[in-house]
Amino acid sequence: MQASLGPIGVFDSGFGGLTILKELRRALPDADYLYLGDNARAPYGTRSFRLVYEFTLQAVQKLFEQGCHLVILACNTASAKALRSIQQRDLPLIDPTRRVLGVIRPTVEAVGSRTHSGAVGLFATPGTVASGSYEIEIDKHSPGTRVYTHACPMWVPLVENLEADDPGADYFVKKDIDALFGKNPDIDTLILGCTHYPILLPKIRQYVPAGVEILSQGEIVAASLLDYLERHPEINERISRGGTATYLTTETADKFNHLASAFMGTAVEADTIRL
Repeated sequence: MQASLGPIGVFDSGFGGLTILKELRRALPDADYLYLGDNARAPYGTRSFRLVYEFTLQAVQKLFEQGCHLVILACNTASAKALRSIQQRDLPLIDPTRRVLGVIRPTVEAVGSRTHSGAVGLFATPGTVASGSYEIEIDKHSPGTRVYTHACPMWVPLVENLEADDPGADYFVKKDIDALFGKNPDIDTLILGCTHYPILLPKIRQYVPAGVEILSQGEIVAASLLDYLERHPEINERISRGGTATYLTTETADKFNHLASAFMGTAVEADTIRL
């Protein structure tokens, strides 16, 4: 019997995962995608490990119910606090043929070939910084690399209030950049460890020292997905191919649509669901 087909599920606590979805669609345009934003309970960055895990598992199960065989956690906090538990504990019980992937590992795998000084900087939410996930994973893949972290609690609100281009954003971006590079001026590779942060790239580039390479996750995760599907044809064959993108949110659809359309650069119409 032929396996059922379904879209690639993309989950984020809010809107940031749309920057990942945008690059996924560019890299794999014929696939169908189902995006789920848990906007009603965002942000996840300051939530406990237990709550992030519970919320993320609910979202993954919802995407499975909608026919997804592969779900990407396009959220650094969910990847840091929930991914491993879901992969190791829940998937074998729910359906061992399905897959859940995150955004941290692909990003980390790209670091080793980029840094020359061995000093890497990380901007992320307080939750991701507190998890230590990047330091742990970078130490596995690139032993000896020094990781300097800095939490940026104001960056997500700036993006979600559509203030990323406002002059007021410069103060917070410059302040956080100065704080990070004050820890080590030899940092030559900078990870944007939150999927909202690419929206602030023009300002980040303005204040980051010359010669520093900035790793934005969308392109990295998209390239990693293409590689994964090539290595796992049994998953690739279960992806439906209509070139569509469908959106779900736990917030009111009108509120989601306005900001999501700004992120995607095209009109978005979502359905509201409950988890």
